[in-house]
Amino acid sequence: MDHAGAAKAASPLTRALDPLHSAQYFAPETEQYLTAAGLRPGRMCYFASRSAAFGAIGPGGVAATFFNFNPALVARHIPRAWTLATAEQILAARLEAVDATLRRLLGDETLASPEVAEAAELAREATEGCVPEGRPLYAAHADLDWPEQPHMVLYHAATLLREYRGDGHIAALVDHGLSGIGALITHTGMAKAFTPDAAKRTRGWSEEEWDAGVAVLVERGVVDASGVLTESGTKLRAGIESRTDDAGVGPWLRLGDDKVERLHELGRALSRAAVAAGAFPKALFATANKA
Repeated sequence: MDHAGAAKAASPLTRALDPLHSAQYFAPETEQYLTAAGLRPGRMCYFASRSAAFGAIGPGGVAATFFNFNPALVARHIPRAWTLATAEQILAARLEAVDATLRRLLGDETLASPEVAEAAELAREATEGCVPEGRPLYAAHADLDWPEQPHMVLYHAATLLREYRGDGHIAALVDHGLSGIGALITHTGMAKAFTPDAAKRTRGWSEEEWDAGVAVLVERGVVDASGVLTESGTKLRAGIESRTDDAGVGPWLRLGDDKVERLHELGRALSRAAVAAGAFPKALFATANKA
């Protein structure tokens, strides 16, 4: 597999594996285990569990690395979370929640299958192609110990690959002159993206803040007055996605053609099963979320 082939594989592999990571953010098990560890229900569970790999990080660091959340929303939960539970307790609770979530969505028989073990082995090998420089969320999670059970190895590998790509994506967004809210507004115009209502609700932006962000992008010619991407905006987003793919080839170069194809096949089947089992709210995406 050459660089161009790896870049072409990057986006499909992300879609195939990401639900195995991101299902946790919508699962009732997540709040159950994290509140049992001491956190408060709601957004605190998300901000603290995803950033706990950094340790007791401040709100500025969380807002910067998460990028498209309203910093005021982050500051309502961080650093208070660290006064309620340690980062180590939160990370342990997160793994318990993920284990329970995957068992509910996929079933014990599937998780014990040779296919999950094979997918875990391939995904873990792919992470060997990641490098930490300029990838803060990836690097923080890469410092964590690997779980032992195959389905948890697969989860951890999917997490590393997701954060690795995400860090590169943020660099591309910044390079193309988009703020956090600007990135979110333009993202809602893409296929299979968040709906604007879901984006505002989950990322903590008010109607007034959203409208102000749209106005900035209208002036740049990126969206029209209704927030729909213009031709220029479509090209901008295509350029960002291309740059993201290009910067994220390491894992797929490490695997090569045959292993990439097999991991895509295995990951897609598992993710589709998780989605079919109700991993995500139906109103979250503009179109059906098919891995």
